[in-house]
Order: sequence, then C-alpha cells, then structure tokens
Amino acid sequence: MMTRASALLVLEDGRAFRGESYGAPGETFGEAVFSTGMTGYQETLTDPSYYQQVVVQTAPHIGNTGVNDDDPESTRIWVAGYVVRDPARRASSWRAQRSLEDELSAQGVVGISGIDTRALTRHLRERGAMRVGISTTETDVAALRERVLASPPMSGADLAAAVSTDEPYVVPADGERRFTVAALDLGIKTMTPRRMAERGIEVHVLPATASLDDVLAVRPDGLFLSNGPGDPATADGPRDVLRGALERELPFFGICFGNQVFGRALGFGTYKLGYGHRGINQPVQDRGTGKVEVTAHNHGFAVDAPLERATDTPFGRAAVSHVCLNDNVVEGLELRDSAGALKAFSVQYHPEAAAGPHDAAYLFDRFVDLMQGDA
Repeated sequence: MMTRASALLVLEDGRAFRGESYGAPGETFGEAVFSTGMTGYQETLTDPSYYQQVVVQTAPHIGNTGVNDDDPESTRIWVAGYVVRDPARRASSWRAQRSLEDELSAQGVVGISGIDTRALTRHLRERGAMRVGISTTETDVAALRERVLASPPMSGADLAAAVSTDEPYVVPADGERRFTVAALDLGIKTMTPRRMAERGIEVHVLPATASLDDVLAVRPDGLFLSNGPGDPATADGPRDVLRGALERELPFFGICFGNQVFGRALGFGTYKLGYGHRGINQPVQDRGTGKVEVTAHNHGFAVDAPLERATDTPFGRAAVSHVCLNDNVVEGLELRDSAGALKAFSVQYHPEAAAGPHDAAYLFDRFVDLMQGDA
C-alpha cells in the first residue's frame, strides 16, 4: 500500500484533525465548507465558485472514477484545499485519463485524507463555515491555528475578478444563431454557455470588470450574470452594469452569484448563510408552478428579500420566485412590469447541471422565451 505523509487540519475555533496527505505537500488556508454530492467531484474541484474554499466531501469514497479532460468546468482546479475520508486506491472508469490524486498534485492542491469527515461536517453544520488550515509540514495545532486566524475571511472578499476571463471570447451558437447574449463572467462554468449555445444563442463572455458600454457594444438580445466566488456585497461594478441594463429593459437571466447581484440591483440586501448550500441534491420549489426540483448548489450567501409579498422597485415589481424547502432561503427572483409580463429573472442554484441533476434545464428555455417576447 502507498505510504502517505502525515497531515494536520485545524479550524479557526481550534478543532483539529490529524490524517494523511492527499495531493500536493505543503500548507493551505481557506474557508472550510462541505459538499454533499456523491458524484461529480471533478466538476466541484474546477468550479471557480470554490475559489479560496477548502472543500470537505461528505461522500466517503472519492477518486473512484479518476479525472478526464472532458468534465472540467474551467481550465484549472480552484479549491484552496481538499478533504476526503477514503481516497480510491486506483481509478476505475473507461473515461479516466489519470488519477485524482495525480491531478491534485500536478496542480499544487494541498489535501488531507483519512479523517472523520462526518464529524467535521457535523461540526461545520453546528458552528458554521469557518476558516481552516491544512499542513503537511506543521505538527503543532496552536501554531497552525495562529496562521488560520491571520488568513482572510470570506465575508467582504471581492473575488470575482480573480477568477474571471482576462479577455472577452465568444461561444458560437449550435447551428443557426437565434440570439446574442452578453455574459458577465463572475466565475462562469464551461457548461453554462454550452447550454445556451444548444438553444441557438451566441454567447459573448465578458470579464467581470466589463462596463455597461462593453455590454451594449455586443448588441445583445439579453444579459446573463454567472455564478462566482466571494461576498456579493463587494460586487458594485456588476450591480451597476445590471441596473443600467434593466433601465434599458434588456432581458436578464442570472444564476448563483448573478442572483445575488440581481437582488442588490433591485435594492435588496444579502447575508452570509451559516454553512451554505453545496451539493447536487437540494430541494427547491418554483412558487409559480408549485413544482419541486432537485437542484445543484454552491453558495454561502443569499438574498434578503420578503417571501410573502412583491416589492416595488425602479424597474418594476420584484418577487421571490423560488425557495429552498430545507430552510426557506430565497432561491430565485423575478421582475415583472405593471401588466405582469416577465422582464428579468434569476435563480440561486445551477441549472446548467454539471454534474447533475437536470430538473432545472427549463430555465434556459425561459430565457429564450423572454428574449423573443413569449415569457
């Protein structure tokens, strides 16, 4: 059997776990969060929304199917660190091109294995997401905790620009182009523009720092704001771009971080959740249809909007369209005009569904309907 170096994990409140190194040696810091997905670890690792977060996998066996070059959601692994209980001894999938541990090592991702991830997850559920450090070089809990406490918190973190594209690029429509969309990349996943391209949309992906003039230069039929990391309270630039687009009645669709920015543009506040929603099994109800969807989530912040009444805004009447059935967190917003016609909408979860489920794929069709005036 493979002999692994020792590793130490210390939370900011002093709780410590000793295990074995998994991935690259060294030391790393970030916000400890847990993800409940039993599959899709490669999509999780490459999701830019996890930037500066140390992901704890609640599923005990990780790495069974290795990694490949088809499933990544971006060009690199973004997690700050990785925590698993039982790493696979070998990959077993016809699609695998290398092992997960080799990929973590190659990209310099520090991880820890062989610890009680159930106990760690219960601790985070009870105490909330918090800063954490993982080290293969430090053995003293108190010393590592001091460095954890000196690391930056997630509240107040402005991270979207750090994970966004440096230059604009275009994802062409599959077949005939029906619409053009300007997409602000706040940490966009690869599958998102693909889902739009499948519907005949040419997607112009713009940096997070793009201005309203940059958006309008694309001559878009609609505006899209993506998922992304950090505190939405710092996203003043994207908020102002969105307000300008809403003033011009440009159809809008946002997901995850984009939902939070939409909330801010409408005048609502945002707040940090205790331990967030992360995984591919979160039940959300569409309040318009009553339908319950099983959805993919990755967010630690939420919109503070009233659940039981609509709100008048400078752009129209805003209301909560979706709600999480676990805790009543706002999971979607919609904006309508005085006649009740839909003008803009957003959801907190991930309808692009990588690595699943696919219950919410209809939202891309709703965006198409909105742009062609059928919503």
